[in-house]
Amino acid sequence: MFDRSVTLEIASTNYEADKEQVVSAMDSLQSLCDIHDGFLVSKPMDRFGWSFFKILIKYELLCAMNLKVADQIIRSDGKKIEEKFVSFLTKLFEDKNAKVKVKLVEY
Repeated sequence: MFDRSVTLEIASTNYEADKEQVVSAMDSLQSLCDIHDGFLVSKPMDRFGWSFFKILIKYELLCAMNLKVADQIIRSDGKKIEEKFVSFLTKLFEDKNAKVKVKLVEY
């Protein structure tokens, strides 16, 4: 899927609640993949009522995701694998009630 760590930018209008839900979703994904410390979350930057924070998904977690949830990622919306990956994670976060926008910024 990816050959190194990836960075996502998360945009939220309710930082505290959304960050908690996003981290919970990522923790669940880690547990499913039997990985520990597979991601890092940055401090937020606020602009015009939005909070932006980044998530670094480490290569180890990406490899485990490729084994455990690749079929779900492939079935997600999008034409390119990057679009499918963002769509998969957006849905994962929405399932935890996070109302965020997700953008892949470094891969």
